[in-house]
Amino acid sequence: MAKYNKKVSPETEAEANKIAKATQRPKQTKEQTRLIAQGIQKGIDHYKKQQKAKARELDKKLRKVRNDKNNQQPETPTDNEIPQARKGVLLPWILLGASWLFFLTYAVFLRTS
Repeated sequence: MAKYNKKVSPETEAEANKIAKATQRPKQTKEQTRLIAQGIQKGIDHYKKQQKAKARELDKKLRKVRNDKNNQQPETPTDNEIPQARKGVLLPWILLGASWLFFLTYAVFLRTS
């Protein structure tokens, strides 16, 4: 297996050494601790790469949404059209009026007979 010789930031190296020493077992050699620290460094680097990739993907999606939003032109209803929301409100009132008209007509014909 190849050694891990990638350049890392001093903060990452210090953090990896701190973690490796904190988990050090009795009678563990310095070489073993160093190898553990290298593994921790590699894990930290991998985690940072994943987070950067996620941030890039999120940034791309946000830019796409912003561009799509800016490119869309707002639709203005013409004067002769009734907006869709208004049509949905009007129907129940028409049905209510028709039912009351039917009820009154029925009541008038019932009294006359």
